[in-house]
Amino acid sequence: MQHLPSTARQNQIRERFSAQPGVSIAELAREFDVSEMTIRRDLAALEAKTHIQRTHGGAVLTERMILEFDYRERREQNRAAKRAIAAEARQLVQPGQRLLLDTGTTTLELAALLVDGEDLTVITPSLAVASELQHAAGVEVILLGGVIRRGSPDLTGPVTEHCLEMFAADLAIQGADGIGLDGTIYNSDLRLARVDKLMRHAAKRSCVLADHTKIGTTALARNGSLADVDTFITDCGAPAEALRRFTKLGVKVVTVSP
Repeated sequence: MQHLPSTARQNQIRERFSAQPGVSIAELAREFDVSEMTIRRDLAALEAKTHIQRTHGGAVLTERMILEFDYRERREQNRAAKRAIAAEARQLVQPGQRLLLDTGTTTLELAALLVDGEDLTVITPSLAVASELQHAAGVEVILLGGVIRRGSPDLTGPVTEHCLEMFAADLAIQGADGIGLDGTIYNSDLRLARVDKLMRHAAKRSCVLADHTKIGTTALARNGSLADVDTFITDCGAPAEALRRFTKLGVKVVTVSP
């Protein structure tokens, strides 16, 4: 087997853990045809990034990485566009702000960009967002209470809604499962729709992030309109006519290139 550069090998080791909960050092050394000492260095590097936790003779995925793998399929859909949208949204965030982040995968991409934030407070019902930011030195994370939504690391329900009433934020940043051509914002889950609506009410300003595939689609529950939002960020694949309609609603429309 051709020896891989350390970064590529570490990425493959991390992928290996997604298929098998725990892997021994000896197994990895045989698989990659390197010494056990080299594998130990790889595991130390992954542990430093909080991707894995070393055990006696091997390692296991951390909870953070388990959540990441649960999200993988959704995150990989239009990933380049989501990252570009998140990078644009990152420019809206200033040191010292209080942010509300919802449970969308584009919002999760933004969370990854906030790890170097300064004096930020992030309030979220997303276990994945909280996990992404738990080791960020300049970010205080407040995880809202609630019921874990089946099949997804999100908190919803009356407890989540009650917790939101406690907070006042500078900026709410949200995803969407659909954006109607009339600007209606949709969620696939009624409980998430209520939470997103309350988030906007708890913040001075709001921003919705959605790639072009969400435009012109609907989902189960309406949670408001782009007319209720300050900024809408999408990618350049969005239909021009729809963007013109959205602009007439009074929302600032920003398009980015993946």
